[in-house]
Amino acid sequence: MNATAATTDVRRHILEVAHPLLLRKGFTAVGLAEVLAAAQVPKGSFYHYFGSKESFGEAVLEAYFAGYLARMDALLAQPGTAAERLIGYFRDWLDSQTGDEAQRRCLVVKLGAEVCDLSENMRAALERGTRGIVERLARGIEAGRADGSLPAGQDAQAVAVALYQSWLGASLLAKIARDRAPLDTAMAITRQLLGLAHAA
Repeated sequence: MNATAATTDVRRHILEVAHPLLLRKGFTAVGLAEVLAAAQVPKGSFYHYFGSKESFGEAVLEAYFAGYLARMDALLAQPGTAAERLIGYFRDWLDSQTGDEAQRRCLVVKLGAEVCDLSENMRAALERGTRGIVERLARGIEAGRADGSLPAGQDAQAVAVALYQSWLGASLLAKIARDRAPLDTAMAITRQLLGLAHAA
């Protein structure tokens, strides 16, 4: 393995180890020493992989969204109608926020408000990632209208934004209340916005 590949692997390992720490404690509460100890990487080598804690945070978010969007693409490419695929994606969201796999919890919910005031670069990474989610939702809605599984309605982009806002807010409220009811409400609202209110 060449030096560049080794550096990339160590960098990726640090990001993977940091993800659950940030989900549990937030960005400001996690020290670099804690991340490097968990990753079993010498403390002095952090700046070899990241220029600053801010660039590290930006890299964590970019890695999170790369994985999230890849999973979203896979879910929206499943067999079935576009409407079924969209509902499948939102079911997966609900399961990820209520199941035992803490690693799948939403990093946007955990870090969004905290880092937007700390770092313009991290805010921009969040904006790019969330924009990617909304764009995929809008394409899914357009595909549903094209295949006849969704009725015609308001602008697909506007519906996609409303859906994402609803689920993001519901995820935060479910975390605050330690109750899945807000996510069940988001699913009901999703069916209404998509014109599937009477579907099973």
